Amino acid sequence: MTYLYVKEQSVKRIILTLVLCLLPLAHVYAQTCQTASITASTPTSRFTDNGDGTLVDSVTELMWKKCTEGQSYNATTFGCDGSAVNYTWQGALQQTSAVNNGGGFAGHVDWRLPNIKELNSIVERQCVDPVINLDIFPATPSSFFWSASPSAGDTGAWFVDFYNGFDSIDIKSNEYGVRLVRGGQ
Repeated sequence: MTYLYVKEQSVKRIILTLVLCLLPLAHVYAQTCQTASITASTPTSRFTDNGDGTLVDSVTELMWKKCTEGQSYNATTFGCDGSAVNYTWQGALQQTSAVNNGGGFAGHVDWRLPNIKELNSIVERQCVDPVINLDIFPATPSSFFWSASPSAGDTGAWFVDFYNGFDSIDIKSNEYGVRLVRGGQ
């Protein structure tokens, strides 16, 4: 009986040690912002929240969906529920058509994939992991998002990495996140 008690205590100590060792890593996955040293590139005051899952950017005059495709807007919490879905570039274009042909969103049926300049306009330069204003675009994953901009003379398309804010070109068969916009161009 003593052996079982000692073994049980050893297992408890191991678990406690693991938890205490891993606890400091929990902050690694949280957004970090340098508000004291870097001016906000997308301050909350720049956006009007329409209360229907859409936002209007007063600088670009674009209307954005608050939530990444795959997530749903929660009017009670003003947040985004569910998990983001990744699409190939062609799949992202098809998702845009599916939203518009399925009755649209927030009374609009002209949603589209943003071009690379538009997508870069919502990058929050004072933050990382993700590089977006989470007060405006809640629950945005720190991942790649497709733009509508194909690469010149190539079979790829432009994307923005919402972990660090870099943009680049990749093959269209890779699966990335999608955030829809309307207006502008």
